[in-house]
Amino acid sequence: MSPHESSTGTTRTHARRRDLIPLREATWAWFLISLQTFGGPAGQIAVMQRTLVDEKRWIGQKRFLHALNYCMLLPGPEAQQLAIYTGWLLNGTIGGLIAGVLFVLPGMLAMLGLAVIYVAFGTATIVLAIFAGIAPAVLAVVTQAVTRVAKRALTRPAHIAIAVVAFLALALFAVPFPIVIAVAGFAGWLIGRRGDTPSNGTTDDAEETPPLIADDALHADAPSLRRAVLVLTVGAIAWAIPMVAVIALTGRGSVFTEQGLFFSGTALVTFGGAYAVLAYVAQKAVETYGWLAPGEMVRGLGLAETTPGPLIMVVQFVAFLGAYRNSGDLDPWVAATLGALLTTWVTFVPCFVFIFLGAPYVERLRHNHHLTAALSGITAAVVGVIANLAFYFAVHTLFAETSLWHWGPIHLLVPDLGTFRPLALVIGVLAGVMIYRLHWSVLRTLGVCALLGLAAGLVGLPVT
Repeated sequence: MSPHESSTGTTRTHARRRDLIPLREATWAWFLISLQTFGGPAGQIAVMQRTLVDEKRWIGQKRFLHALNYCMLLPGPEAQQLAIYTGWLLNGTIGGLIAGVLFVLPGMLAMLGLAVIYVAFGTATIVLAIFAGIAPAVLAVVTQAVTRVAKRALTRPAHIAIAVVAFLALALFAVPFPIVIAVAGFAGWLIGRRGDTPSNGTTDDAEETPPLIADDALHADAPSLRRAVLVLTVGAIAWAIPMVAVIALTGRGSVFTEQGLFFSGTALVTFGGAYAVLAYVAQKAVETYGWLAPGEMVRGLGLAETTPGPLIMVVQFVAFLGAYRNSGDLDPWVAATLGALLTTWVTFVPCFVFIFLGAPYVERLRHNHHLTAALSGITAAVVGVIANLAFYFAVHTLFAETSLWHWGPIHLLVPDLGTFRPLALVIGVLAGVMIYRLHWSVLRTLGVCALLGLAAGLVGLPVT
């Protein structure tokens, strides 16, 4: 092929990038994904891995992990940012917007509804029973995610060591998440300098089923100063419009202004995802602002863990209760809804900015050997991170109460054995059979387990 033909072929490929996956088909796929995003980041990454990489094969494993590595470096919910990134790869900016919005929409609506039920009725046995069935089912999904990602990412003993150290650092020693990721990246770079890491990424090509869409056919925007300024400007305006309106209409001292500014700042410093920031949010929301009681923060987290979407959606619950109880001249229900929606907006707008701003640069550096080696270390650490999240979720699912045990530098999450939930274990085992033996889809498994939980609640079995 002549240089002219090669150039023309590349140009034509670029022109067809937006049409490789019809937008309607991609939108429907993201909608189905959004209904399955239970179980926090581990479960959400598992669903995207299974749908986009394993089943539809729209994106390759290395490309998926490359995007995940970048998202793990950012503040905010990494799973939602991964959805935006992969949506952008498949369908450009509109694809990223659709994927990101759909990823949080079901969770936002579910959390809003549960907050209404909580304020109006205090408890909702039927809803809790359904979630009691869903939560253990997610354990099977998360377990499958850990094993699949580990099999493809941990291709060398050194990578296995990084994953194990990352898990222990987070689960036992409470090492800050950014430090774990930074050390893993440095370790990966050192391994690459020794020549122990393949130059083509985190996994050998022969071990990966090739995607239906070639890497070079995926969407890409040329990074430029003009584009960066445009993304920042649009993002700043999108954040500012509701905040300026709230300040102008309710004043600087209103609960809406406090919540908007507080959660805007939180969205920019939440490295390590929801678990890393919830302690800070709980302290401020309970002790500084008095928006809710300590026990209510725990209940809000429990609801967020059993609804689709990012766990950070618990901030919507916090804002709803805070605005309801500090409504001023507004009707409490109107105030609560306004506070919840404003908090959701300022929490997730930065996610779109981070991805649309940085993704073109990350894509351009995709073939840089030193960066690839560093990211291979981060990929290995991600396995440990997901395993730690799975451990955290499993303990809270199987036991009603837990405590943090301290011994020197060790901080271990210990369950109260007297609060063991037999129902959760039984449904979890059944879910594992459905997924591993019967090869049922995630959505079908979650639906059946939800019905099992509901049945258990109706016959009087404990579901909380």
